[in-house]
Amino acid sequence: MKNKPFYLLAFLLLIVLSCKRQDASTEDYAVESADIAVATDAISEEYISDPNTESYTGLDENPFESPKKSPLSTFSIDVDNASYTNIRRFINEGQKVPKDAVRIEEMMNFFKYKYPQPEGQHPFSINTEVSDSPWNKNSLLLKIGLQGKNVPMTNLPASNLVFLIDVSGSMDEPNKLPLLKESMKILVKELRAKDKVSIVVYAGSAGVVLEPTSGDNKDEIMNAFDDLHAGGSTAGGAGIELAYKLAQENFIKEGNNRVVIATDGDFNVGAYEDADMEKLIEDKRKSGVFLTVLGFGMGNYKDSKMEILADKGNGNYAYIDNIQEANRFLGKEFKGSMFAIAKDVKIQIEFNPKHVQAYRLIGYENRRLKDEDFKNDAVDAGELGSGHTVTALYEIIPTGVESDYVPSDLKYTKTKTDESNYNDELATIKFRYKKPDGDKSIEIINTIPNKKVALDNSSSDFKFTTAVAWFGLKLRESKFISNSASADIKKLAKSGLANDEEGYRAEFIRLVEAVN
Repeated sequence: MKNKPFYLLAFLLLIVLSCKRQDASTEDYAVESADIAVATDAISEEYISDPNTESYTGLDENPFESPKKSPLSTFSIDVDNASYTNIRRFINEGQKVPKDAVRIEEMMNFFKYKYPQPEGQHPFSINTEVSDSPWNKNSLLLKIGLQGKNVPMTNLPASNLVFLIDVSGSMDEPNKLPLLKESMKILVKELRAKDKVSIVVYAGSAGVVLEPTSGDNKDEIMNAFDDLHAGGSTAGGAGIELAYKLAQENFIKEGNNRVVIATDGDFNVGAYEDADMEKLIEDKRKSGVFLTVLGFGMGNYKDSKMEILADKGNGNYAYIDNIQEANRFLGKEFKGSMFAIAKDVKIQIEFNPKHVQAYRLIGYENRRLKDEDFKNDAVDAGELGSGHTVTALYEIIPTGVESDYVPSDLKYTKTKTDESNYNDELATIKFRYKKPDGDKSIEIINTIPNKKVALDNSSSDFKFTTAVAWFGLKLRESKFISNSASADIKKLAKSGLANDEEGYRAEFIRLVEAVN
């Protein structure tokens, strides 16, 4: 074993050299890992900056119902039109429209119709029309149209408007805060000296950036909007609390008191979950302050939250997809958007089983009410603005007609109809509403005669609103239509192109053409 020290020394040298090589390779690995981490971070940032996290409330289509088992159909009016402009955005971007983004009532109510102005004491006229259904043979459609009284701007009460602006980091995109600023300037141009404006912002916290200011000081108001910058998280609940507090402190008795929220709806910081936000808005509604919700942006857009706010807060809701839409909603339709002439407007209809085998309300799924809620003044419903029109459609399967959609009769719930009475009536329709500052509802009752006209002879408004509803049913992939051909929808819409001074109906036809 004379060579033992030599072998031991050689072994030690090998260990040292091996350690050095390992250190070098570890350094190389560390550099490569750092490069990979940087690249991964870059990819993550790119992904995070455009997350497809839009949310919509799931809707189940209203089913057909028998008037013998369900004699009453009750719902709240809806003047919102956010769904239509959001659908337009998807189609213009070449994207498939999510089914739950489609609310057919908001599509129909985007458009204005030539209903007559009201006469007498009530703030809206009531108009009905019955014709053939284009998508189901042997079915009929009943159109119900309300026309709000068009009050001249000079006769409208003074406004106390509190703008609640989302300036969180998610708003730092061209189609969000920059578009929001330009949109607000359109609205500011409509203000009068007797109107006053405040601005509250919210991000990580909420604060007042403009104390109540006369509508005459347009430059001061517009400069306040120009100075807004996005950054931080979104404490939406705190902003809502502060905005309503400011509105109540400056409340104008018998005036137009309103909070205008402008956001992408991404409330992600604070003590407010959806249920808490809903309760907060319901509580604030009791203050007499109305609400307008303006949605902006895409990618992380939270339609579900925006709709909750508007529905529960005596409010309306619009989605601003471009400056033209801002000009329409906040400029041309300023009075209807910002001034309520009636609130808590409810509709209840009773179909005559002598003539109606089954009926179905098209759309309004999240606006349906319990029958007993109709006379309950504590139950909230939609507001109607100056000059607003509201349209609803029922599909009717007449008695004696075979249809796959007719609910089967139940053994113990059959009722007899006195055929000697009400032979000429298709239905009785009731409306309830409150004055903007009232607490007690007023009721109107009308009967609808059992008369129909052929679809070709129906009004242009009937043809067009039916085409819009038909397109909505197609987008929702409805199980209740036997024909969803875009060519047929387009043909019907073109036959209803009258009263299209602004070109919105022609634009609708282009959208239909873009969807196979």
